[in-house]
Amino acid sequence: MTEKLEKKCEFDYSKYVEEATRRILYGFAGLVVTVAVVVFLVWAILHPHKPSFVLQDVTIYEFNISQPNLLTSNLQVTLSSHNPNDKIGVLYDRLDIYASYRNQEVTMANILPETYQGHLDVAVWSPVLTGTAVSVEPYLTPALNEDLNAGMVLLNIKIDGCVKWKVGTLVTGCYRLLVNCAASIPFSGQLAGAGPAIKDQLAQQCAVDV
Repeated sequence: MTEKLEKKCEFDYSKYVEEATRRILYGFAGLVVTVAVVVFLVWAILHPHKPSFVLQDVTIYEFNISQPNLLTSNLQVTLSSHNPNDKIGVLYDRLDIYASYRNQEVTMANILPETYQGHLDVAVWSPVLTGTAVSVEPYLTPALNEDLNAGMVLLNIKIDGCVKWKVGTLVTGCYRLLVNCAASIPFSGQLAGAGPAIKDQLAQQCAVDV
């Protein structure tokens, strides 16, 4: 009689553990689904729009290429960003900005400060970008010399970073932000560094991908 009772108690305990485990798993799955639905509804209802960027101006202090293919540059750019959302804030978590020539990075990346952008707000940055004796790919050197001799060089000011959306106290995960601003810099037949700085007012709209 005692042995049968022990077996019955053991069976009941195992069944209890199994049922409790099943309920915990169902509860966790339900919580995950609920959170996902809430996030989806917030996203669908508010429908955040990506920020817009404008390259306001570029000032060239130095832009010299030496033999055989080393480029030294020193420039400052003014860049603005506009948050078009009236109910969603934008958090720029980490933004790396640099200059490139024909898809080759020619300056060191500068990290922009973490910035929160409120509803319909505008943020402005004016970082300095420098590159000392940067080795330009051999196939690009003739093209760069031709552009300099022609008095016009097309640079691209690029941003690669992380953007988050903020609604009330809810902050989303990180979304990769890519910004590309084309800047045609007139050199007027002279190299920056041999004379006064060259400042070009652009107000150029940038391509943005989130």
